[in-house]
Amino acid sequence: MREAKLNTTLLLAEDDPDDRLLVKEALEESRLGADLRTVEDGEELMDYLHRRGRYADPNDSPHPDLILLDLKMPRKSGHQALEEIKSNPRLRCIPTVILTTSKAEEDIIRAYSSGANSFIVKPTNFGALTETMKTLETYWFKLIALPPGEMGC
Repeated sequence: MREAKLNTTLLLAEDDPDDRLLVKEALEESRLGADLRTVEDGEELMDYLHRRGRYADPNDSPHPDLILLDLKMPRKSGHQALEEIKSNPRLRCIPTVILTTSKAEEDIIRAYSSGANSFIVKPTNFGALTETMKTLETYWFKLIALPPGEMGC
């Protein structure tokens, strides 16, 4: 297994402030050395990825190495954002992991059909969430090879 890349950027798209905080704390608890960036809905996610508005400065909005995407969000759902990401040649190589409370078979099928790289049902307790973050680190940043930076596609 290789060492995790330094300065790994995770982009979490999650509308619930409590869930954003729990993911942040689980990442800290798991000692994942990632730079966590957060957005609150699918529209804001796309603004971040396209560096629009308040995300125009690349120093404030570094290219994500991995997107953690909730499905049930206002303005633009996770499903809609995923379809937009995976249909864009500049964005489609960014690994996108669904992290949601939904266990619905139709959500799972739609997510994978739209290009999701993984589908994780959010754990219901903090310990399990911390273990999930550790597993994410091991798999996405130590075990597999990811495309390099913004020009990966």
